Amino acid sequence: MSNTPMAANPLTRAVLEIDEYVSGLGWDQSARLFALVDTARLRADQPSLADRLGLGDESENSGLTPIEQDEVPTGKPLDEFLATIAWPDAVVGCALAVERLMLPPSAEAQVPQGLSEAALTKWVADHPDRQEVRMTVGVLRDGTRESALRLREKDSPTEVLTGSDLVPGLAEALAATFEE
Repeated sequence: MSNTPMAANPLTRAVLEIDEYVSGLGWDQSARLFALVDTARLRADQPSLADRLGLGDESENSGLTPIEQDEVPTGKPLDEFLATIAWPDAVVGCALAVERLMLPPSAEAQVPQGLSEAALTKWVADHPDRQEVRMTVGVLRDGTRESALRLREKDSPTEVLTGSDLVPGLAEALAATFEE
């Protein structure tokens, strides 16, 4: 049984379920991509797969089932990789869990000008106020979005922040995977 708290909508539940799953793998993980499928449709169309996923005959019919995809390549920028994705019609949404370093807004004024991307990455990694964060962002074909943020220093299910606009750039990139 999942420890994921009940959320108001299926996308929030799916994002929190993915956050919980990735959290169980520990930190310093590569990015993980998930297809989101309608649970009731999955049970009806592919009962043997639903059984293997442990979905059984649950009374919950409005949920989303995350299905982890192949490994996200590490040698390619994430936005370039996402631009290569096209989902079949059975996929109603997708989600990505990725770890990054963040700085508080107060540190933006301290960023040295003219740094290369590699030098900026090193500067952020060496900054005393940096925070390690795991971002799990999900989007649906209809444009609905949800995010979960977990700080490494507050690595607890009760400390996960959720909201639809927490990581707008990543949500846009994921939404673009559904554009034709």
